[in-house]
This record gives sequence, structure tokens and C-alpha cells, in this order.
Amino acid sequence: MFEHQLPRRSFLKMTAAFAGAVMHPDAARAFVGAPMTRRGAPRTDGVRLGIASYSLRKFPRDKAIEMIKQLRTPYVNLKSVHLPYELTPQQIADARREVEAAGLQIVGGGTITFGKDADEDVQHYFDYAKAAGMPLIVGTCAPNVLPRIERFAKRYDIKVAIHNHGPEDKNFPSPYDVLNRVRDLDARVGLCMDIGHATRAGTDIVKAAADAGPRLLDIHAKDLRNANAKESQCVVGEGVLPIPALFRQLEAMRYPGYVNLEYEIDADDPLPGMKQSLAYMRGVLAGEHASAASS
Repeated sequence: MFEHQLPRRSFLKMTAAFAGAVMHPDAARAFVGAPMTRRGAPRTDGVRLGIASYSLRKFPRDKAIEMIKQLRTPYVNLKSVHLPYELTPQQIADARREVEAAGLQIVGGGTITFGKDADEDVQHYFDYAKAAGMPLIVGTCAPNVLPRIERFAKRYDIKVAIHNHGPEDKNFPSPYDVLNRVRDLDARVGLCMDIGHATRAGTDIVKAAADAGPRLLDIHAKDLRNANAKESQCVVGEGVLPIPALFRQLEAMRYPGYVNLEYEIDADDPLPGMKQSLAYMRGVLAGEHASAASS
């Protein structure tokens, strides 16, 4: 059974109570996290909320950047629709400057499919990530490609988080299918837990986060009204996923990665639902922080 979600009425009251604080930059930083002081340094001030740009796949990069700015988080995981693989290194560098000039920080890229067990194919995506300043690749592949990916992850010092895709994924339906394959690899190869797909695969996402420990490198966040139905995705906080319990676990384990909202519904007009989702998650974090401060 899933832990009962924070009641919506209580959430709205809590959000109102914290609204003034959230609008203040210093308080907002506490809710979404401060930028890392150096590349790869673990965060010290709470769960950091970001955006998977796949959520904005119907919009060109310049428009997506403006939309992300409205969501009040600097962290973005770029999908290839906003940074095509075919760009030249100079074009990728120009796009990176465009993103960073808007005050955003590229914290990863993907999901990237490593479709071939060949050096030239794997290296192409690592060169792409390096040119874009991505410290992490969210990826998927056949299990036999993992040793080659590990070799390039070490060579480039870029992390690779293998994404679980639910019951339809023949290789990695559950986070545990990823963990079983990466546990003996270099620490730079780990898990991107998609909490919606994981739930559909029958996984307890709170326990999976704890079991993954330092192998949990990235999270894609969404919610479902029906734990078994992909098409039941909804605004985060309106579904059955145990978001408060997950955030408590991430705080307890001092999770150093990002929780990137991957909002796959309302593709033509995603901003309202994304704002609601982030407001809910910020409200949960604010409540946790207030509780910890008063205890």
C-alpha cells in the first residue's frame, strides 16, 4: 500500500503559509537547493528540484528556456529535442551559453539511448555530453553495453544514470533491474529512478531509493492516479505516489542528485501543471524543513 498523500487542503494551507518565504530568493534556495560549489560536490542543503526538458518537447529551445525560468528552478536536464545530437561541437557550445546566459544550469542530458555496443557510438554521446557541460547522462542500453559505457564514464569523468522504463522495458523495468547490473561497475555508473515507471513495475520507490544508496544518481519525478496505469499520469500531488515519504528518505540519505520533474501530459500547454507539481513538491519540502527546525 502507498502512504497516504499530504491532503490537498492541508497542502494549500501550508503553501499559503510559505508563499511569502518562497518568493524570497534565500528561502527559495532552501526549497530547491543551492548550486554546487564545484562540479560533482554533494549538496548540503536539501533536495534540489529541477526540470527534465522532455516535459517541454513541443517547444523550441528558446521558448523552453523562457518557460523553465517561469518555474523558478535553475536546474535542467536537456533532452535532444532541445539539443540535437547532430549539432557540431561549436553549435553545442553556443547552445550551452544560451542556456547558461538565462541563469540555468545543465545538470544532465537524456534520456540517451546507447543503441550499439561500439566505441564510436558510445563515444559520440560522451563527446556530446562533454561539449554541453553535462556532468551526467541519463541513459538506457542493452545490458551488454554497460561495460563499454563504464569505460567511457571513467575516461570522461561523466556519470551515467541508467533509466528504468517500467513493465514495457525488456531490459530495465524496475530500479532493481538497473541496480543488479551496475552494482559491480564504477561508481560513476548508477540509476536514474523514474518513480512513475518504477511504481508501475511494482516497486516501492522509497525502499528502492534507500537500497540504491550512492548508486541513485538522478530521479525523474511524476505522479499517477492509478499505480498500474501509465495513462493515469497527473499533476504531482494529485496521485498515489508517496512523495512526502520519498523526500524524507532522500533528505535522510543526503541524496546528492536532482529530482527532475518529467511532466509527460498536457504536452501543448504543460506550464500550469508543471507549476502546480513544483508548488506541491516545494510545499512538501517546506513542511519537512519546518518540522525538522521545530523538533
